[in-house]
Amino acid sequence: MPNREQSMEELMLVDSPEFERIMECVFGIQPHETRTYFRLLELPGSTVAELASALDRDRSNVNRSLSTLREKELVERERRLLDGGGYVYQYFAVPVPEAQEVMHEAVDEWAKTVHGRIEEFGP
Repeated sequence: MPNREQSMEELMLVDSPEFERIMECVFGIQPHETRTYFRLLELPGSTVAELASALDRDRSNVNRSLSTLREKELVERERRLLDGGGYVYQYFAVPVPEAQEVMHEAVDEWAKTVHGRIEEFGP
């Protein structure tokens, strides 16, 4: 998987990248993970089974996508107790403004790195 700097470089080659593509590059996630994030925005509080049905994907694949999105802090998980005993996890996408803020911070950090490399170059 390409690192964040490689992803940022690829993103710079696109004249008008879509928001989803920017998310994929900045967070280092795959298109199916981006789709999971946006579906979860539409269906907050969904379980893995509900998301799998909504996305027409296997539960194990959705579970892996959710794990990645949680690692990137784009999704939160809450445990809900069931009336008959046991529990189920419900998932919530962080609001887009929060994701945008993290994206801005990541791009700013990348830009600082690039500016530093520019300053290092010279006679």
